Amino acid sequence: MNDPHYYCVIMAGGQGKRFWPISREYCPKQFQSFSRSGKSFLRMAWERAVAVVPQENVLVVSLERYSDLVRSELPELPAGNLLLEPFNRNTASCIAYSCYTILKRDPQAVVLVTPSDQVIEDEALFCRTVLSGMDYAAEHDNLLTLGILPRRADTNFGYIQVEVPIAGDRPAKVKTFTEKPGSELAQVFVESGEFLWNSGIFIWKASAIAGELEACVPEMAAQWNGWEQYLGTPMEQEYLHRIYPDMPRTSIDYAVMEKSERVMAIPAFFDWTDLGNWDSLYEYFVGGPDGNAVKIEGTALTEDVKGSMVLALHKDKLVAIKGLKDYIVIDSDDVLMICPREEKERKDFISKLSLPEFEKYR
Repeated sequence: MNDPHYYCVIMAGGQGKRFWPISREYCPKQFQSFSRSGKSFLRMAWERAVAVVPQENVLVVSLERYSDLVRSELPELPAGNLLLEPFNRNTASCIAYSCYTILKRDPQAVVLVTPSDQVIEDEALFCRTVLSGMDYAAEHDNLLTLGILPRRADTNFGYIQVEVPIAGDRPAKVKTFTEKPGSELAQVFVESGEFLWNSGIFIWKASAIAGELEACVPEMAAQWNGWEQYLGTPMEQEYLHRIYPDMPRTSIDYAVMEKSERVMAIPAFFDWTDLGNWDSLYEYFVGGPDGNAVKIEGTALTEDVKGSMVLALHKDKLVAIKGLKDYIVIDSDDVLMICPREEKERKDFISKLSLPEFEKYR
C-alpha cells in the first residue's frame, strides 16, 4: 500500500511555445499527444504518479485558463487537488504554491515533483527509483533531484556534476549545475563519468523545500506571507491574484537548487525523454536509414528526404515531399510550418509571431 504521507505534484502550466504550431496558447503541449502511446503528456504523468502515491495525494498545478483542459484529461483528479495559478511565473512559484498547500495538509509530507512533458518508457524502474528516493527523503532534509545517466553528449539538456563517482542509485552530493552546454563541453561531461542529465524531477519533504525557499530566496518567500491562512480556503484565488503580479519569474533550479547546500542527485537508469522542443521530438521518433522522424496520419509520398521531422495530422490529406534535408515540416489545421531543424534559426523566425498580425495563430 502506498504511504499516506507520500505526495506527487505534476507541473502542467507551461505554454509550450517551442512546440508551435501544434502547441498553442489555448491548448499547450501537455494536453497534446505526441508520444508513441497516443496519450497526452499530462495523462502519462498522471498514470506514473498514481503508481507511486495514493491517488488522493496527486496534485496538478496549472493556469486558470487551462482548468477545463486538465479536468477533461484527468476526470479522476480530486476537486481540491487542482491548483490554479493566475499567471505563469516559472517553476519556483509553482513549487512554492504546491508545497505550501501540501505542508498545510500534512506536515510530514514527502513530495515528488515532476514536469508533465516527459516520456518514461520503463515505468516499473521509474517507480522503484522514485520510491527509493522518497524513502531517503523521509529520513533526511536533503533536496533530491533525479539525474539521468547520459546516453550521448546532448546539448538540449542541463547537466549535474556530482562529487563522487556515479555508483548504482545511491544519492550523491551535487557539485555543479550547467545549463545546456555546447557540444564540446557536453562531450567532456559525458566522458568524465561525473555528470548526469538534469531531469527536472525532484523529491523532498514539504517542510525541507519550504525552509530552503526562505533561506535561498527570501524575497520570494516573503511574497507568500499568509499562505497558512489562505491556501485551501475559499479565499485562496483572491489571495493568489493579490500576490502573483509581483511574483518573481524564476526557476526552482536558479532560485534554490544552485544555491542550496542540501542538494543530492539520485542516478536514474530508466529510459527518459524530455520533449521540450522539436529537436527532442525528432530524437524520440527518428529511425530508418535516412534519419527521418515521420508521423503522418494520412498518405505520404516522400523521396530523397533525409534528417527531417515531418508531422502531418490530417487523415484525408496527401503529404508529398521531395529533396528535403535537415528540415521540420509541421502541418496543422491552420498553420503549415517549414523551416530548418537548427533551433536557433527556428527560434528567431518564430519570435516574429509576437507581431499583431499573427495574434490568432499563437
